[in-house]
Amino acid sequence: MTSALQAAPECSAAAFAPLGILSKRADFLRAARARRAPCEGFLLQARQRGASEAEGIRVGFTCSKKVGNAVARNRAKRRLREIARMILPRHGKPGWDYVLIGRPHVTATREFAALQQDLHRALRKVHG
Repeated sequence: MTSALQAAPECSAAAFAPLGILSKRADFLRAARARRAPCEGFLLQARQRGASEAEGIRVGFTCSKKVGNAVARNRAKRRLREIARMILPRHGKPGWDYVLIGRPHVTATREFAALQQDLHRALRKVHG
């Protein structure tokens, strides 16, 4: 009996590693001083961590009150979390922190496939 997992192409272990979450303000501030890649749907900030810091990919999300009320902010952050979960394990680089910042009236309403393309373009720009 052939399993679907056996037929799947080989993937790196990093593609299945869970993303670390940025929770400390200092991490967000360090990312804000690093590289930026503006997109139509959001702003990506990225920084390479030092060698002494933990490995893996870490990601943070933020939406200000300009995005809308609590319902709109939570919807925007859910969408950002999902595109990060889908794309960063494969296209992000270990040892980097990424912060996705929602844009008013765009992040919550932009087509999901367009948000994914925005993140692909932003990662290419950040990693040059």
